[in-house]
Amino acid sequence: MKIEAKLAEMGIEPPEPSMPDTLPLRAWNVSGNLVYLSGAGPTDEAGNTPIGKVGRDFDAVEAAGFAQSIAVAHLGVLKDALGDLDRVIQIVKVLGMINCTEDFTEHPMVINGYSDLLVELWGENGRHARSAVGMAQLPSGMAVEIEAIVEFM
Repeated sequence: MKIEAKLAEMGIEPPEPSMPDTLPLRAWNVSGNLVYLSGAGPTDEAGNTPIGKVGRDFDAVEAAGFAQSIAVAHLGVLKDALGDLDRVIQIVKVLGMINCTEDFTEHPMVINGYSDLLVELWGENGRHARSAVGMAQLPSGMAVEIEAIVEFM
């Protein structure tokens, strides 16, 4: 089944990337047959970025939802980069960063919110190498940030 058809069945419509041209970076960059997705933060249903620390302001389940929202945003970035999500061969690597308290230890559970969606869409080709790490702070105080590397044809 085509990826965009799967997304429609799931009721997911990836947004168009909205990175201003004035920034000295891109939402994605291609090198060879790899597309590098810049770090992105979560948005809630109102379009706001959740600000705060996981382990204090949010629990791991809430933060996993934030990670899933980043996966949806990254699908929009991938579509922008490749024109067609069916060009994806495999998800290669994911780096998940969590703005968390010093004693928070459920990093993998949080980033599973991102990973699980990719596996649901691409099956074994959605499984990837991954790091899930805690940070003392993230840009603008966002709770989660994720970047990824994707192979395409």
